[in-house]
Amino acid sequence: MSEYVVVTGASRGLGLAICRDILDSGMSVVALSRTYSTELQKLVASKPELCHFVEADLADLEHIPALCKSIVKTFGRPYGLVNNAAVGHDGVLATMPNGVIDSLMRLNVQSPMLLSKYLLRSMLLNRKGRVINISSIIAKTGFNGLSVYAASKAALEGFSKSLAREVGKAGITVNCVAPGYMQTDMTGDLQGEKLASIKRRSPLGKLASVEDAAAMVSFLLSDKGSAITGTVMTVDAGSTA
Repeated sequence: MSEYVVVTGASRGLGLAICRDILDSGMSVVALSRTYSTELQKLVASKPELCHFVEADLADLEHIPALCKSIVKTFGRPYGLVNNAAVGHDGVLATMPNGVIDSLMRLNVQSPMLLSKYLLRSMLLNRKGRVINISSIIAKTGFNGLSVYAASKAALEGFSKSLAREVGKAGITVNCVAPGYMQTDMTGDLQGEKLASIKRRSPLGKLASVEDAAAMVSFLLSDKGSAITGTVMTVDAGSTA
């Protein structure tokens, strides 16, 4: 198989858009998701030689080492990893169940760390590679009801900066892409005045699309992004300007 990128949370929304964009650039994709959505099935069917689905529940941390070993054994050493899978529970901290906090941190923080740990070994052997972690503008701006989600994304940004220093000498870059509010399932409740106020915050008067964020991921994966590491690329139609 040609150079490939592992993409998590690939069944819909931003993950699916990232898979499409990577495939359009000529690279292969190993798409990880709990569910094999109709949209992802269509994408795999359209490019069966380049796009492959692997079922995985990434909140099951104990299974990640075996999952990574299986991926490398089946597809060879990966060129890149895009940690996109995440959950965003909306709720005030005072009443949020401890189990919800734990599950969010497991999927949003520990899972990307472990996937990076085990798949980086192949990149270190290859002396090249890309790790891209999907953050959010919430990591820096804050948002009512998303304190735990914000903490998870801020943790991911700190992790990425330090990891970039660890693996840079091996020709591996590590970056975050921080989208603003986009029309996805995770932001599906944003309607009416709440949605209008977010659009007003943007100098462009609109939300960034999943395609906009996916394009930034593809840029960082490309040779043109080879000198960018340890940073956060914001794609939010200027709402944090």
